[in-house]
Amino acid sequence: MRAESRRDLPAVHRVLMRPEVQALAAGHGRAAVVEAVRAGLAALRGDGGGYEEAAFLDGVRAALATRAARGLRRVLNTTGVVLHTNLGRAPLAPAALAAMAEAARGYANLEYDLGSGSRGDRHSACAALLRGLTGAEAAVVVNNCAAAVLLALAAHAPAGSEVVVSRGELVEIGGAFRVPEVVAQGGARLVEVGTTNRTRIGDYDAAIGPATRVLMRVHQSNYRVVGFTEAPEPREIAALARARGLVSVEDLGSGAVADLSAFGLPREPTLAESVAAGFDLVACSGDKLLGGPQAGLLLGKAGAVAACARHPLMRALRPDKATLAALEATLRLYRDHGGDPARLAREVPALGMLAADAAALEARAARLLASLPEAAGAAVGAGESLPGGGSLPGAALPTSLVALRPAAVGAEELARRLRAGAPPLVARIERGRVVLDVRTLRDAEIEEAAAAVAAAL
Repeated sequence: MRAESRRDLPAVHRVLMRPEVQALAAGHGRAAVVEAVRAGLAALRGDGGGYEEAAFLDGVRAALATRAARGLRRVLNTTGVVLHTNLGRAPLAPAALAAMAEAARGYANLEYDLGSGSRGDRHSACAALLRGLTGAEAAVVVNNCAAAVLLALAAHAPAGSEVVVSRGELVEIGGAFRVPEVVAQGGARLVEVGTTNRTRIGDYDAAIGPATRVLMRVHQSNYRVVGFTEAPEPREIAALARARGLVSVEDLGSGAVADLSAFGLPREPTLAESVAAGFDLVACSGDKLLGGPQAGLLLGKAGAVAACARHPLMRALRPDKATLAALEATLRLYRDHGGDPARLAREVPALGMLAADAAALEARAARLLASLPEAAGAAVGAGESLPGGGSLPGAALPTSLVALRPAAVGAEELARRLRAGAPPLVARIERGRVVLDVRTLRDAEIEEAAAAVAAAL
């Protein structure tokens, strides 16, 4: 059909009468198709372009496809960053996925005691598991670690009181979340002690005054201060707070339950060790080194936890049934398999990715290479992965990379095409090449990744 001039653009109702457009309306709904047709005609009027029916209908189809695409989608992560915050951090264990689906399928006994037939506690199942795993007297679950710290300070450091923190621990984490601002949020005053690199227990003791309510320690879960440094042991801070009638809080950050050295990783203090050190409250994330859903764990002494549970903020910060179901299932894996690191690494995907050995990574890279089209210009090489998620700072994990250098398309364009695929594949660019780190690619995703590359080319 000839291209028509601007004044010859058809009316909307005439376009809608076309059989092809009626077929689109059957699949996408008449309202969506009318909107797409009107937008397409308006664009032609605006730029003065002519109307060519086949090209116009292709544009309508593309607009409808974009409209139908879900905003939140599964992606293939080949960045090598295991706990990638922008990609949702820890992938969940199959047991956690099944528990989420079961809880979300219908009603659940979220706050209902099936034994007594009366109101129950949404935290009871996870709290029982956390008590068993860590030795804590009590626990509650909130939305994330930041919420756990906020709730702890809101409940124990009211307006006008003081919170003592080492100057070397006044950190900022992702999303511009800063410790000083969290302290100030509830109206408490921050009291800094020591220096950036050296703080002693005497500095805490000297800073305690009539308004002091909390001694707080922030673990270096996402940063390191090295060189000429000094800091008191966690148990010293907890003991001083106890002796002076104050509340001790530790922001443990990444929240390791298992001893990571069992997986060949740098050692991180566990939740059980922080509880044993005597802190009244310990806060951490559920979706980092624990490998569960996004959640904040707040555990410790019964009285301190109870005060947090009673605080009005608790209702605003509490998690939903799907999150609690996934967290409970993940904690059960630790309870059942915590004595067997190899089995735990097989069950918890994030731990498995972090602990993957050289032989497994090389085999995965070889499988991916063999599945790629020759046009990809692919080659296997060595590289480094990152734990990510503000965990294990400074740790670099040796890995195998599959580098792509096709002759027909540049690295930036290839990376863009891969992100536009179905499913999207997110990679990184190094030295002008698109590189696929197989550490964050599961065995079951190898063929999908190869198909994504072929489609992009």
